[in-house]
Amino acid sequence: MDTRPTPPLAETAPPPSVGALFFGFLKLGLMGFGGVLPFARRMMVEDRRWLTPAEFTDLLGLCQFLPGGNIINMSVAIGLKFRGVAGAFAALIGLIAMPTLIVIGLGALYDRYQDDAVVHHLFAGLAAGAAGLLIATAVKIAAPLRTNPAGIAIALAGFLFVAVLRLPLLVTLGTLAPLSILMAWRRAS
Repeated sequence: MDTRPTPPLAETAPPPSVGALFFGFLKLGLMGFGGVLPFARRMMVEDRRWLTPAEFTDLLGLCQFLPGGNIINMSVAIGLKFRGVAGAFAALIGLIAMPTLIVIGLGALYDRYQDDAVVHHLFAGLAAGAAGLLIATAVKIAAPLRTNPAGIAIALAGFLFVAVLRLPLLVTLGTLAPLSILMAWRRAS
């Protein structure tokens, strides 16, 4: 359980309506080529102030632990948090509606032009841009941990387990999640 003090109300905006959830996630789905997480953080924390940076980091950690896509899980969790089941459906449908249509259209075009060299270069450039966005987001997500040595240790252990030792994510989470909970519990008591 998070024992950090609740941020002042001025840090977050009033709870969004069902329509605001739908259109917020619709815009997010349209902007998120190559990975929507960087844009999700910007929208939820910086632009609309639905969550504080620490709340976003906590919720992302939970959503990464659950099966399924992180941002899909997060849209449902955000919708439930603010508007219950209706909010969850609005956020989820808003998030996936347009990307689904766009992917179907691009898939048809790719099927036709996949042997073109220009298309290969285009996808290499898109992959590099997506990697840069993920690195920038990782730095922003880690920022709330800078005053939490235990959190920094868990983050470094996670990097070591996945990037260096190549352990499966389930093993990493199964090891680090209980350790993180224990460290947070000891810190709080």
